[in-house]
Amino acid sequence: MQKTPVGIIGCGAISSIYLQNLTRAFGVIEVVAVADLNLQAAQERVAEFGIPRACTPEELLSDPNIQIVVNLTSPAVHTQVNVQILNAGKHVYTEKPFALSLQDADTVLKLAAAKGLRVGCAPDTFFGAGLQTCRKLIEDGWIGTPYAAHGQVLMGNAFDALHPNFASFFQQGWDPLFDMAPYYLTALVHLLGPVKKVSGMVGRVRETLTVNNPHSPLFGQTIPVGAPQHASATLALAGGCIATLQVAKESFGYSPRLEIYGTEGVLFVPDPNMFSGPIRLLQPDGTLKEFPYSHGFAENSRGVGVADMAYALRSGRKHRASGELARHLLETTLGIFESSQRGQHVSISPLRDRPSPLPLGLKHGRLDD
Repeated sequence: MQKTPVGIIGCGAISSIYLQNLTRAFGVIEVVAVADLNLQAAQERVAEFGIPRACTPEELLSDPNIQIVVNLTSPAVHTQVNVQILNAGKHVYTEKPFALSLQDADTVLKLAAAKGLRVGCAPDTFFGAGLQTCRKLIEDGWIGTPYAAHGQVLMGNAFDALHPNFASFFQQGWDPLFDMAPYYLTALVHLLGPVKKVSGMVGRVRETLTVNNPHSPLFGQTIPVGAPQHASATLALAGGCIATLQVAKESFGYSPRLEIYGTEGVLFVPDPNMFSGPIRLLQPDGTLKEFPYSHGFAENSRGVGVADMAYALRSGRKHRASGELARHLLETTLGIFESSQRGQHVSISPLRDRPSPLPLGLKHGRLDD
C-alpha cells in the first residue's frame, strides 16, 4: 500500500503521542517532516521518532509531496495556521479546538471547499474500542430507547504549575468548555445524534491564581483567570435524548463520567477522553453486565483521525473526524456561553452527516475493510 505523505506543524507535548502512532500504528501514513517555530523542538522529534527531516513551517508547506498537514499549534493560532495549510494546497487535520469563533471556523471550511481540500479535527477518541462498542450496543437495542444522558468531568488545572503552558490554561481555548467538553460532546453526537438546542451556565471561582509551588518557574507569580473554569449545560439531541453536561477545572484529581439512560437499561460509558475502559450495562433485573469490545483501537490511538482521512482520500468516502463535525461541536460550545449570557435556549445548526461507525472485523490498525 502506497503511504500518504504527512507533515506536522507544532512539536509541543501533544505531538509525542501523535508521532508515536503516525510513525508506527497506521500503514497508510508516512510522516516525512515535522516543523516548529522552535527548530530545536522539531529536531528533537526527528531524533526521537526517526522522521526524515525537521524544518520551518514555511519549508514544510512548500514541500509538494506532502498531502496532509497536522496542525498541533496553540488554540489561538489554529485558524491562522489552517488557512496557511489550505492555501499551500494541502489537506489539514487540526487539534481541537477547531477555532475560537464560528466566523473563523467558516473561513476555514469555505476556503477548503473552494480549493477542493479536506478538513479534519480532533478529538478522534470516538474511533476507540470503548465508544464504538457502546454505539453498537445502543443500535442493537441493549438499552431500549435512549431518552437521557449525563456526562461530567471534574478535574484540577495542573495547579503544580510545572506545565510550560500553565499560564495559558486559564484563557479561552484551554478552558474546560474548549479543552475537555469536546470529548463529551463528540461522544454524545457519535452515540445519540447531533445537538438541536442548548442551554447553559458558566462561572469561575477565582479571578486570579498565585503560584505557590517553589519548584515552578512561575513561583510567586499571579496568573489571571481569563475564562470560565466551570460550566453546566442541557442539550436537546436530534435523536430525542436530553443530555446534561458538567465540566470544570476548579477541583483536584480527575473524575470522568458518562451514562446513557434507556427504557431497558443504563449504559455506563468509558471515559470519552480515552479509547477504552470498562463498558457496563445495568439491566432491568438489577444485574450489572460487562461487555467485551466489539472493535479495535483499545490503546491510545490519537492520530487515528488522520489515518482515517488518508483512507478516505483513497476511496472517496467521507472521513469521520470532519471539519463539519468540529464546527457543530464549536457552535454547541459557543451556544453554552451565549445561553449563559442571554439566559435562554440557543438553537444549533443541523449537522448534515453524523460520523458513521467503524466496520466490524477490521484488521489491526486499519480503518477500511
